[in-house]
Amino acid sequence: MKQTIQCLILALGMAQLHPVVCEAQSKKAMADLTKWPAGASPQEVGKRVAEHFVLTPHTNFGRTTPPRTITYPETCTWYGALTFAKQSGDKQLVQKLVQRFDPMFGAQDTLIPKPVHVDATVFGSVPFELYMQTKDNRYLEIGKRFADKQWDNPEGPHVKPESQDYLNRGFSWQTRMWIDDMFMITAVQSQAYRATNDKKYIERAAKEMVLYLDSLQKPNGLFYHAPDVPYFWGRGDGWMAAGMAELLRSLPKESQYRERIMKGYKTMMASLLKYQAENGMWRQLIDDAESWPETSCTGMFTFAMITGVKNGWLDAATYGPAARKGWLALITYIDSNDDVREVCEGTNKKNDRQYYLDRKRNIGDLHGQAPVLWCATALLR
Repeated sequence: MKQTIQCLILALGMAQLHPVVCEAQSKKAMADLTKWPAGASPQEVGKRVAEHFVLTPHTNFGRTTPPRTITYPETCTWYGALTFAKQSGDKQLVQKLVQRFDPMFGAQDTLIPKPVHVDATVFGSVPFELYMQTKDNRYLEIGKRFADKQWDNPEGPHVKPESQDYLNRGFSWQTRMWIDDMFMITAVQSQAYRATNDKKYIERAAKEMVLYLDSLQKPNGLFYHAPDVPYFWGRGDGWMAAGMAELLRSLPKESQYRERIMKGYKTMMASLLKYQAENGMWRQLIDDAESWPETSCTGMFTFAMITGVKNGWLDAATYGPAARKGWLALITYIDSNDDVREVCEGTNKKNDRQYYLDRKRNIGDLHGQAPVLWCATALLR
């Protein structure tokens, strides 16, 4: 009789435990960033988008005419394609991306922008990556010219009265307090550090990031498109999210700025978690339920969360499912031509909600292609 009761108690305990075990297994599966449905793996998706980029002529913000110099959306996509090629071990893809640069050592050298503005200076992240993968010093020389100019004497049409003051205080003279800057500046400076191991690059980028966080981040962790434009525009905030993730993954742990940046990053990620739609997307205006799902910001936020989970900055059980949902939602917007749909066109600030809701939704815009490649890379790291 006693043995029978013990058996019943054991059976009851197992029955009660079973749903808990199933729930735990389900949560683990939802947070898994390594196993994917057929066609959804970062290897497959990244390869498609990167190979499509290789065949894409130099773009000019949707215009039919070729650009005078390489634009920042192309730089960001090129950088993403290179990091994806490295993480996936695709040497043929690396070679194709090297060949894309080759003409700029000769007749097409005018395509290399002059580093006199943040949008132009971010170009340096590409030659730095090419140097790290090929060890060709020609790339290093170009990259350093861009990174160094950002903290050199102000020059060019974008110099403002406050430019020299920023430089005197240890910041880049290219500082303009636009949230886009926190990818444009930190990407090239982080790449300079990775390529040279000189801490001055990463430290000055971190100091710059703290300036922007202290000046622009709202209590909810998000950022207005501009101080006089009280809207949380998706891609603008995406540049901040991606920029903090890029910086933190290389910023030395002993840096005096790391704690402050990590606080800003985590506060932003917690807020983004609340605004992610059930299907995994984020919106053109992050906190506006009537706003349309937008792919470039979704890719940038997903990249930032993947990077946080992979590096242990974010709780995997909480943010893993969000990152997985973001990736699986994002790739449904890639069409049969490997172009990403629903990409907000280039957007200047305007204190008008309807202006943001009515922005053109592009297909194949490199603003949207780039974050897909960043995500694929981050998932493979």
